[in-house]
Amino acid sequence: MRVAVECQSPLLQKSLELFLSNYLSASKKCDIIVRDEVCLGDERCFYVSSDSDADLRKPFSKSQLILALEKKYEALYGKSEDEEIHKNYLEDEESMDFSILEKRIELLTQEYQQNILRAVKAFYEK
Repeated sequence: MRVAVECQSPLLQKSLELFLSNYLSASKKCDIIVRDEVCLGDERCFYVSSDSDADLRKPFSKSQLILALEKKYEALYGKSEDEEIHKNYLEDEESMDFSILEKRIELLTQEYQQNILRAVKAFYEK
């Protein structure tokens, strides 16, 4: 999700930029444009205001903002990017070869077992 912020209020502009620092993008390349004034004719517009018809009403928290933006993104584009990334990660994980990791764990387990046996033997030999 790529977000642009275009607000008349400098305070709201800066706050939104801080909240959305990981999602910021240029207006031409963004998926959603966050504004503090009503925008007509642009479906990508996300209206933030105290008004009852706003997409997100002030005051709000960072988590409320991100959740509302994710809902807007899903409404516009379908699945969220996080779901796609998670799906791709699971597919990659299934195709990985864990044989090297399994061998390493087996060696560490054997070494641990030998250390425990040495400690027990040393305790009873005294």
